[in-house]
Amino acid sequence: MTGRRRIRSTFLPRLLTRRVRAGALTTGALAACVSLAAGCGVVPGATGGSGDDGPITVMTWAPEDTDATNKPGMPAFAEAYARWVNSQGGLNGRPLNVLTCNDRNDTVAAARCARRAVQEKAVAVVGSYSQYADSFMPTLEGAGIPYIGGYGVTNNEFTSPLSYPVNGGQPALLAGLGRTLADTCGPVTLIRPDTIAGDQLPPLLDSGLEAGGHTPSGDQRAADDATSYDGQARQALLRATTDAADRGCVVPALGDRTGTFMDSFRRAREDFPEVRTATVLGSVDQTVLDASGGSSGPYEGAYVTGWYPAVNDASWDPMKKVIKEEAFGDNRVDAADAGVQTTWIAYTVFRQVVESLGDGEVSADTVTGALNSGLKVTTGGLTPTLRWNFQDELAAVGFPRLVNANVTLQMVKDGRLVAAGDGFTDVTKTLRGADLG
Repeated sequence: MTGRRRIRSTFLPRLLTRRVRAGALTTGALAACVSLAAGCGVVPGATGGSGDDGPITVMTWAPEDTDATNKPGMPAFAEAYARWVNSQGGLNGRPLNVLTCNDRNDTVAAARCARRAVQEKAVAVVGSYSQYADSFMPTLEGAGIPYIGGYGVTNNEFTSPLSYPVNGGQPALLAGLGRTLADTCGPVTLIRPDTIAGDQLPPLLDSGLEAGGHTPSGDQRAADDATSYDGQARQALLRATTDAADRGCVVPALGDRTGTFMDSFRRAREDFPEVRTATVLGSVDQTVLDASGGSSGPYEGAYVTGWYPAVNDASWDPMKKVIKEEAFGDNRVDAADAGVQTTWIAYTVFRQVVESLGDGEVSADTVTGALNSGLKVTTGGLTPTLRWNFQDELAAVGFPRLVNANVTLQMVKDGRLVAAGDGFTDVTKTLRGADLG
């Protein structure tokens, strides 16, 4: 079992004033971010902050080439988006300058990425993924840099006054999945990382199960960087079959290691054919389904909750146009990847913020000010209209910045992810009942 990675929640009762930090990059930061090939890069445009007519600098980061969860499509799509928007004349006539950084699933690297964002005078961090908000968020807060459209993998993203999430993260996905499984499953077993972030998952799934009158799930911990899960898979199957009268369900939520778990699960499942699976988007996507055998794979018939419509929905056409024009042939960028989708929505938010500023200065302060002023952002039907208030409906359960608790229900049918319901389901009430103490 690996050591547990400590991820703390940061709750600040009021906005912090911006403090600009000057100084050269540290040797460690240069080593981590010396070039795009090494994990950091710049899409054309002068480095630094933006004046009234200068380039607008932002940063996108995510882990790449690690032994745990990787999201290379997020910075890759951010670069493609910058090329596309600059070919269209920029944002309000200003070039968009995108910095990228590899957080390496490492607390030190995540902090270095944040420090570089400050040193390069980024006005926002947009469409990023990191498990280490406790390392990067204080740096962003100290400099007044907003964090727009994180992946929702840590509580800090739903508590920091400088965080502007575009989806409900793992809380909404698991609560929505639990509510669905309450009506269709016998005993439910959750396989989740043995980390502090993983500790947050069982009560979220259970909030949905209990809302549907179901008993809580079995909580089974697993290393999130293992190369095999044979023992864990068999244990999960045994738990899921404790009630012979009703088929149980196994819910793997191990990020990129979900596929590794399912390889072990497929072998062990031969003795338990009645057990079904269910999971959340981010742990499985169409690429994973194809690699695992399609319609003959272990996910066939599984329910999957997501934040957004299925990838074949027409609402994604503008994003697909960007990919076709600027990222065609880049196998890191997949329109079905929830990370890529989140990055598209985050940049859609940022673009509308910049447009709302007109000919005025674009800085971290003005971007934050626009977001805090009640600006309503539309995303072409991919989410409800987004608007951030610090004390929102879910503040009582520790998520004051969670403004989009909508989820979609999908199903694996004939090896393809297809919509299993119409539109969105709002799980705000379900989350209100979650016991997260």
